[in-house]
Amino acid sequence: MNPTILVAIVLVVLLLIVARMSIRIVRQYEKGVLFRLGRVVGVREPGLQLIIPVIDRLPLVSLRIVTMPIQSQGIITQDNVSVDVSAVAYYRVVDAVKSIVAIENVAAAIDQIAQTTLRKVVGQHTLDQTLSETARINADIRQILDVLSVEWGVEVTLVELKDIQLPESMKRAMARQAEAEREKRAKIIAAEGEAIAATALGDASDTMMAHPLALQLRNLQSLVEIGVDKNTTVVFPAPLMSTIGELSAFLAREGQAASSGSTSPIKAA
Repeated sequence: MNPTILVAIVLVVLLLIVARMSIRIVRQYEKGVLFRLGRVVGVREPGLQLIIPVIDRLPLVSLRIVTMPIQSQGIITQDNVSVDVSAVAYYRVVDAVKSIVAIENVAAAIDQIAQTTLRKVVGQHTLDQTLSETARINADIRQILDVLSVEWGVEVTLVELKDIQLPESMKRAMARQAEAEREKRAKIIAAEGEAIAATALGDASDTMMAHPLALQLRNLQSLVEIGVDKNTTVVFPAPLMSTIGELSAFLAREGQAASSGSTSPIKAA
């Protein structure tokens, strides 16, 4: 082979290799941090970028939101209850230069600081607060992470407690407490009903005292209600029996008066 052609082929291959090393593509959700001889000289935006081989280095930084699960932590609450708490954090890089220069591994750093912050914040609350005030705990954890991660060019967008595991003994105690609370409410409601019923009965008795016939009508209504069922025994209220006795005495007096009135003219004759 002709040496000239061989040299040309080698030069073409070298040019292709250099061109391949010089061309970098930065995707839409990334930014490139350009290092030249070990120094940061700028940030490269998405698109086709050219660098100097060997001299330049262009690491890419993703700007997308990262979902990072925080593994379950054994935590002792302020009232000395042991719970296992897991969470999830969402963060994104807002400063590409800081995320590379200020810290070696952003993901590992956020993971570790999130675990320690979770233990610290939950440990400052009681069990009842941990179960009922999750929104405030989430906000406290996020605030602490934001302060710590701002120097790394990272923004924590959201932190949520995902799962809270309680000991079995505590679950049984809480179940008994809930049952006792329900019984308490039931007894209070029953007592309030009795009080309202007693007030209504008092008003009804005052009305019946002012209108005696109302009591008689009520007695008759009770008899009608009893007569609906096929009972062999009928119980008459005492006031009704006294009324029947008074009515019998009245009829007897009327009968005597009528009979005496009919015999008086015969004796006169």
